[in-house]
Amino acid sequence: MPPPRAPLRPLIPRRLLSASPSARPTPSTPSSASPRRRLSLTATISLASLTLLSGYALGALSPPPIVQLINPSPAPPPPPPGSPEAHAATQRIEEELMSLPIVKEYRKKEREGGWYESRPYSGLSEERTVNNLTAGALRGAGRLAVPPVVFAKEDESEAVIVLHAGRGLCGHDGIVHGGLLATLFDESLARTAILNLPSQIGVTAKLSINYRAPTKADQFLVIRTHLVSLSGRKATAKASISTLSGALLADAEALFVEPKYAKLLASSGVREALGGRKTGVGRKVEKVEEDLREGERM
Repeated sequence: MPPPRAPLRPLIPRRLLSASPSARPTPSTPSSASPRRRLSLTATISLASLTLLSGYALGALSPPPIVQLINPSPAPPPPPPGSPEAHAATQRIEEELMSLPIVKEYRKKEREGGWYESRPYSGLSEERTVNNLTAGALRGAGRLAVPPVVFAKEDESEAVIVLHAGRGLCGHDGIVHGGLLATLFDESLARTAILNLPSQIGVTAKLSINYRAPTKADQFLVIRTHLVSLSGRKATAKASISTLSGALLADAEALFVEPKYAKLLASSGVREALGGRKTGVGRKVEKVEEDLREGERM
């Protein structure tokens, strides 16, 4: 005999069976906190806008260094060569150069002994400077306005060079061209290395440069060089370029070699062009000129 069947139940979803009229969803009503949220959002947007406008205004008045590097303010072109404006600009830079604390410091060392001062290329005739890169093509207001001042040890083991780099020597506007810095390194290192070679004649065999920071134009630069090694016809020297405050901009090392035909160039005036120490009558005349300059400053 088959077992009795359980009574059939209606197939009604459980959630409907358990639902009560009071549990049914009712249309949502606006919360009393909504106006507060709207006021908070409006205040946030207003504050953000005010912050952005204030930052823009402050940035326009005093832009941060990175903005000045990326988007420098335009500068007027240098005055025409030979014009009264060019002469005045050159004279102003010369006066500023002579009044720099570092120049006064090394002039004091010179008087104490062991150092001497010179101005490379300043004594060359126009016919010799007209086709010279640093003494001719790059010389003038807005470029290398005046000859550098060199303070060197009497044994030529090291030197300190102070010069002014103008706005017309840039690659990126406002930043001195890296190739110009390479030229300054080459000539400064050559001076220290070549004056230590047997014949004081040499050529650049290798030049290695590390660019540490952008070099802003229209400022005085300090180049320090020192002899690293000397072996027969080879001399190695190192140098650095920095600001007047001492911030390192670049450093370099170079190898110079005395060519086998050096004797043929002995009368080329390389020593005079580099501003090497004068001897004999020339040194006596230079000493008189130094004493006269010192008397004028006093």
